[in-house]
Formats: sequence, C-alpha cells, structure tokens
Amino acid sequence: MTSESDGTAIADEEEYDRIVAANARYAKGFALAGLTAPPRRRLAVLACMDARLNVEEALGLAPGDAHIIRNAGALATDDAIRSLVVSQQTLGTRQVLVVAHTGCGLLGLDEPAVRRNLADRTRHDAALALGAFADLETHVHAQVERIREHAWTRDTLVRGLVYEVETGRLREPA
Repeated sequence: MTSESDGTAIADEEEYDRIVAANARYAKGFALAGLTAPPRRRLAVLACMDARLNVEEALGLAPGDAHIIRNAGALATDDAIRSLVVSQQTLGTRQVLVVAHTGCGLLGLDEPAVRRNLADRTRHDAALALGAFADLETHVHAQVERIREHAWTRDTLVRGLVYEVETGRLREPA
C-alpha cells in the first residue's frame, strides 16, 4: 500500500496522467484501424514481460504482424496456451516463437523463500506458482515442448529463442 507521505501515490497519479495524455496524442494520429485481427505473418510470440525486451523491434515486427503474448518468464502456462489456441484456431497463425531472455527475474529465483515472504507480508498463502527456473536453455526447451505436446497445438511449428539483454541479439538455445 502506498501513502502520500512518501510521495509514491502522487508519483503514481502523475504517471497515470502522463499515460492518459500520451494516449490522447496517439489517438489523434491513429492510423491502424484498418488492421485485421489475424496477423499478417501468421505468427504468435510467447515472450517474457521484461521491460527490456521490445519484442516487436527485436523481431522486426510491425503492428498487425503477429500476436504477442507476454508473461513473467515466457511460461507456456494454461492461459498462454489458451491464447495460442485462439490465435491458431480462430485467427490463422501457423508458427509460435517462445522468446525468453538472459537476466530474467525468475532465473535462479528462490521461489519457496519468495512465497514465504509474500505469505508473511500479506498473511495469505496463495496456491500460485511463480515459475522460477534454474537454467535458461532448459527452460526455453521445456516451454517449446509444452506447447508442442498440447493436444490443440500439436500441428504447430514451435521454436524457441533467447534474447540477450546485454547485446540485443537473439539466439537459439543450446
């Protein structure tokens, strides 16, 4: 919880106001109304939510080229797979890229310790897996396999990539 005494609530309100003003400027010159829901490149991307990863720019994508699904760790969760199924079965995507990255906050995270800390601070212990992983390469392969093995995505081309936050380069996992 934030308080105005530390300036956090005021800063949060200023950020919200900045976002609303930026959207007003964006809407004035909006030129994407002609795009269709099916992506032009018939591509879906499952990527980490990390703010250092500009998925569209890193992959050379423009608005309307691909469906971008993001979550912490680029995890092939049930919800991510649900989105991929909708993307493929109703909107025609044919390929999935899983894009994880170096320096991910879930890489090496002590999930039990974080869960204990959260339970202590909130006085609630939620049955929520955070998705920590110990090895980036193994993690990417596991997400690709989970998508490939799902009954509704079996016929889909699925590949994995690692985005290096240090260089901006994409590479195939070892």
